[in-house]
Amino acid sequence: RLGSSCDWSRERFTMDEGLSKAVREVFVSLYEENLIYQGDYIINWCPRCHTALADLEVEHEDTDSFLYYIRYLFENQEGYLTVATTRPETLLGDTAVAVNPEDERYKNLSGSNVLLPVLNKPIPVILDKYVDKEFGTGALKITPAHDLNDFEIGNAHQLERIKVIDENGRMNELAGPYQGMDRFECREKILDDLKNSGLLEKIEPYRNAIGHCYRCKTMIEPLLSKQWFVRAAPLAKKAIAAVRDGKTRIVPTNWERVYFEWMNNIKDWCISRQIWWGHRIPAWYCQECSEVIVSKDEPRVCIRCKSKNLQQETDVLDTWFSSALWPFSTLGWPDSTDELKTFYPTSVLVTGFDILFFWVARMMMMGLHFIGDVPFRDVYIHALVKDEQGQKMSKSKGNIIDPLEILDSLGTDSFRFTLTVLAAQGRDIRLSQERIAGYRNFINKIWNAARFSLMNLKDCKPPSVDTGNLSLADRWIMSRIGKVAEDISSYIDNYRFNDAASICYQFVWHEFCDWYLEMVKLELYSKDQKRREVAQSAMQILLSGVLRLLHPFVPFITEEIWQRLPHTKGSIMVAQFPQRTEFIYDEESIKEMDLLKEVITGIRNIRGEMNIPPKKDVKIVIDVKGSKEKEILKSNFPYITSLAKVESMDMVSDTGKPDSSATYVFGDIQVHVLLKGLINYDDERKRIFKRIEKIEKEMGISKKKLANRDFLDQAPPHIVENVKEKAQLMSIKLEKLNQNLTIFEGIN
Repeated sequence: RLGSSCDWSRERFTMDEGLSKAVREVFVSLYEENLIYQGDYIINWCPRCHTALADLEVEHEDTDSFLYYIRYLFENQEGYLTVATTRPETLLGDTAVAVNPEDERYKNLSGSNVLLPVLNKPIPVILDKYVDKEFGTGALKITPAHDLNDFEIGNAHQLERIKVIDENGRMNELAGPYQGMDRFECREKILDDLKNSGLLEKIEPYRNAIGHCYRCKTMIEPLLSKQWFVRAAPLAKKAIAAVRDGKTRIVPTNWERVYFEWMNNIKDWCISRQIWWGHRIPAWYCQECSEVIVSKDEPRVCIRCKSKNLQQETDVLDTWFSSALWPFSTLGWPDSTDELKTFYPTSVLVTGFDILFFWVARMMMMGLHFIGDVPFRDVYIHALVKDEQGQKMSKSKGNIIDPLEILDSLGTDSFRFTLTVLAAQGRDIRLSQERIAGYRNFINKIWNAARFSLMNLKDCKPPSVDTGNLSLADRWIMSRIGKVAEDISSYIDNYRFNDAASICYQFVWHEFCDWYLEMVKLELYSKDQKRREVAQSAMQILLSGVLRLLHPFVPFITEEIWQRLPHTKGSIMVAQFPQRTEFIYDEESIKEMDLLKEVITGIRNIRGEMNIPPKKDVKIVIDVKGSKEKEILKSNFPYITSLAKVESMDMVSDTGKPDSSATYVFGDIQVHVLLKGLINYDDERKRIFKRIEKIEKEMGISKKKLANRDFLDQAPPHIVENVKEKAQLMSIKLEKLNQNLTIFEGIN
């Protein structure tokens, strides 16, 4: 429904047999290269989903919590060591208290023992530079089975790992009297016991980032667990070099910094998941001798003891493992297929920044390792779509825009064009139905312009450019469309889609429709058949070019119009995008049109400002010195007459401003519109005074807001900016009205 041009015969699912074969091949290869291993490690465990999560699957949320100061009594001496922690329930698994060796307060405590509160078990005081002297008391409880940093410190000091919380988030048999309690229930009970025993020194408010499961939002429990891991650092080296050396380009380039930051600090990837759906890990356990067998095919007997009693690993692979193989597994790999040779590497991957590491980086690592080349030349990171206030869309906020409803009510083309024109690199899209409705007007403009054109092409011959007889309008618009086509191609090649859409909009609406179609009426309605045929031929070429320019943005309406365009064949989808060389280029016609447009625009502005009735023609006097400019204006007077409703035009040099006239000035040229007999001066004075009074009142309100410090400090930034812009626009309007008022000075 969005108009995507996909080869739907190439649909793939990561659980398809061909892709499953690739998954097994990669897993076994990495295992044999010692890049996949099984080991104990601190994982991010969701007690509700009952699965391990990769670091990037954990959502961290700043939360108001508490810092608990707990006294650990010395074993063989008086006194105690106070430890600050946010998780008192894990002290049941403590195996040491660490202090910084450079901390003068504790330098003599190395080798001492303290008693674990509640359980009264002696644990050592150790020295480790990891400890932050400024955090809490500078003494850190070490729980190797329930904290990653503690796990690393425990490894360095060969500490025991005591797991006191189970996979359900409840205290296990090693938790002593707290066995069976929920972890949060246990926290409260331990705090009560510490308080009663005089070991809870104080509690302070504390704000910290707490990890939650990205699926169910349950608080993550760091647990010691046996899982399968990929050694990511060796794989990351080539992926880092590929982006650094320009083999793969990330657009916008600011995302390269994020990519490098992630990849340079990459940790081993936990790839096993405890869920029922997914690729089963191709590993089997011998029930007789505990041998682990990793194989592409199911083994019949144990390679060690020949037992047939084998059981496959029940864990499945992280979904991103199979997704990381997507660029080549979908093309038949590990077989050497024609598709693989043709389509790998691909040209561009379009994706969101939120899966830059989950997916993009891992595809890079796997592609380089197994194929020897990057999977794509460019990675385009698209914007996030938010509401018009820049807020993330959510059901709870009630600010969701349903795309399907928009397609039904406002049309696919207007929806596509809105998203494209707002998709500036590095900025989120602020979407509203009002914006989409606004661009629907553009779609209507295209349709009406095409209908007018087709109506005048009913009896036309196949197009051919008679350059010698082209009108100024034809020469100018052809010169412009060639340049616009060149600019749009450049913008698209550089992923500046919003710029491409914007100049397309400006050209089609303001140049093709507003100027060319109005000017070409003189040729189309001419009694001179030759003149009319030349205009028709040029119009066919131009309409074809305009439709092809627009097609990538608004495919449905352009296809519909294309099928009605005389002397065209096939679908516009397979037509060539406009090239600059298709169209004549006449630099002089652009200069002539610039002059003509200024004059006509000036007259139109005066007509509007002076409230001159649309049906009344005006007389103008143009003060112009250059002979070339005079000739251009004389030869194109029919355009001025038609587009500005001008009755007569006199050209003079340095004669001064005529009486009872309004003037438009640009450069050395002055355009005077004679007002006598066109308007009632008294009525106009009254009208202008009323407008001035209204604007001054509105300006007063805006100035009052901008002088209010509370408004400036508390109102949303975009609201403040809107008020400033409104005040500035009103100031400009006020100045113009006062200028117009002076025109009537002295007129009776």
